[in-house]
Amino acid sequence: MTRLLVVDDDPHLLRALTISLTARGYTTTTAPDATTALNAAAGNPPDLAVVDLGLPGLDGIAVIEGLRGWSTVPIIVLSARHDETAKINALDAGADDYVTKPFGMGELLARIRAALRRATPAEDQPVVTTAAFTIDLAAKRVTTRDGETRLTPTEWHLLEILVRHPGRLVTQRQLLHEVWGPRYETETNYLRVHLANLRRKLEPEPSTPRYLITEPGIGYRFTPDTPS
Repeated sequence: MTRLLVVDDDPHLLRALTISLTARGYTTTTAPDATTALNAAAGNPPDLAVVDLGLPGLDGIAVIEGLRGWSTVPIIVLSARHDETAKINALDAGADDYVTKPFGMGELLARIRAALRRATPAEDQPVVTTAAFTIDLAAKRVTTRDGETRLTPTEWHLLEILVRHPGRLVTQRQLLHEVWGPRYETETNYLRVHLANLRRKLEPEPSTPRYLITEPGIGYRFTPDTPS
């Protein structure tokens, strides 16, 4: 059975989550604080962790950083904080996704399923195919229905990072750091310009993108087609 670690200081929420997750076949371990959570994870490593940011004592960032010190387990953040900085810090610390409180159980379950799918080992796929375009990562080539599409080196680098993390939110800071370097981590206008160019070249409807999605103020994600 899939093992989940749920970290939150609200006992009522922990109880509700345990009931819902157990009913859907997950084995759930709960922790009310960072220290308990890290000890529980070390003793019985989970397949996925759900972590509240607002914990007593050490906060949720400490849990994320502690887990990331030795594990690649998917981490979904629960946050009652609506400011973008808190979410960005959590994602930069190593979280894979976030859900803002209050949340629907259906949404959280969908995020859990998606994170577990992404974490499942799979053969490396050098070619990524969507209904609109095909990306050959080995040959560094993109083709659409109109044929091969020329990308600038910067556009290719951005696209490659997003495509190699399908479905995962990649923060603005991470993209800027990897493509332009640490001195450019605040130059978000660079991303807006280049992502707009990528959408014009690849998206069937650039004004309503299907594949290159913006999470306002946070980052971007590549959403592949859902298998039928």
